[in-house]
Amino acid sequence: MNIEKTLPILENLIANALPKAQALLQQLEQEAAHLKAGQQPATIDLLAANKKQLSSELELFNSQLGQVLATEIFDNTPQGLQNYFDRAASHGLDIDAATNNWTQLLSICAECRLLNEQNGASIQLLLVHSKRALQILKGNGKSELANTYGRDGTTRSEFNARSLISV
Repeated sequence: MNIEKTLPILENLIANALPKAQALLQQLEQEAAHLKAGQQPATIDLLAANKKQLSSELELFNSQLGQVLATEIFDNTPQGLQNYFDRAASHGLDIDAATNNWTQLLSICAECRLLNEQNGASIQLLLVHSKRALQILKGNGKSELANTYGRDGTTRSEFNARSLISV
């Protein structure tokens, strides 16, 4: 193939990926808001399913982008795409729309990556707190070590294994 034929394909791929990346960012922002507000796990699960679907679509985009770049013998890397754009420009093709969309896509993806890491850390922290609360409620947490004194005045340490609440 020649670059005159692949550039419109590449432009369409990038233009179609942009709203998907924006939707993923919105899902991540909603997830962050729900995590801060302490929403029900079902809401978080629904957002996670939507994120997974959008991520799959973006992975498909990346695969298709790699195929287009491979037809012009470029690697599926940011540098490979830049080399593709350089070649297209040297052939007198208008690459402004594609490079603009690509820049926006990279920026949105960087925001998504950061927000996803922050949300993951929040979820991990909530998980740790939940596990700790369950340990305390069950009465088998390590903090339940009781120091007592025997009749002879010596200290004894023992685990307090009784449940703190019963249902």
